Amino acid sequence: MTDATGTLLAFTTLPDEASATRLASSLVERRLAACVNILPAGTSIYEWDGEIHQDPEHVLIIKCTEARFERLQNAILELHPYELPEIVAVPISHGLPPYLQWIKESTTP
Repeated sequence: MTDATGTLLAFTTLPDEASATRLASSLVERRLAACVNILPAGTSIYEWDGEIHQDPEHVLIIKCTEARFERLQNAILELHPYELPEIVAVPISHGLPPYLQWIKESTTP
């Protein structure tokens, strides 16, 4: 078992590829994320302001650390086009040790 303490996968969604690419690039440039995967558009169905919506969205999978998560969250809030963006994270429990170390090194200020 590999100890992945302190590493996270964070997720957010964006309405189009251009905004997803801008956000992902900014997070990596600011060393808040080691890597961000942009998944192709899917469809989100949700209730907002009493109405059901169906919209295309791109999912970002963000590799980061707990130590940088608050700054990551603040950057997403600053740059995100939505009024209330999805920002959720789950801990990584296992992983290839050199990869986990790379995440930590890549997000060190």
